[in-house]
Amino acid sequence: MKKQQGFTLIELMIVVAIIGILAAIAIPAYQDYIVRSKVTELITAADACKASVSEYYITNGSAPADTNAAGCTDQAIGNIASLVVAAGKITVTGTAAVKSVKVILTPTQATADSGVTWACSTDDMTKAKYLPANCRGT
Repeated sequence: MKKQQGFTLIELMIVVAIIGILAAIAIPAYQDYIVRSKVTELITAADACKASVSEYYITNGSAPADTNAAGCTDQAIGNIASLVVAAGKITVTGTAAVKSVKVILTPTQATADSGVTWACSTDDMTKAKYLPANCRGT
């Protein structure tokens, strides 16, 4: 007769422990990935406004005073809680689904004839990990 074989209780407990360890590492990384992908929506909204602010700079030689002067919309849509332009600086705040990340785009213009360059940052460095790579470096 053949002896019946199977997994012992210890072997099964080791497999469950390994799966638990992998899940403990993967779930937070996945959640950060989801928030990062939603922060991209904030950057996209700011990009549309960047064109308006840049055009205002080139046309008038100075920064727009507010959102209306810049020609940007300040409606809360999707993951965007607010978009504000103050003295040319664009601030986009995300909703709670985006951990209320605040993306700040600051324009600089070297001369009146030169184009506008933008610096991307956040006001809370603990949330900087959610910004795209090109924003984290500045």
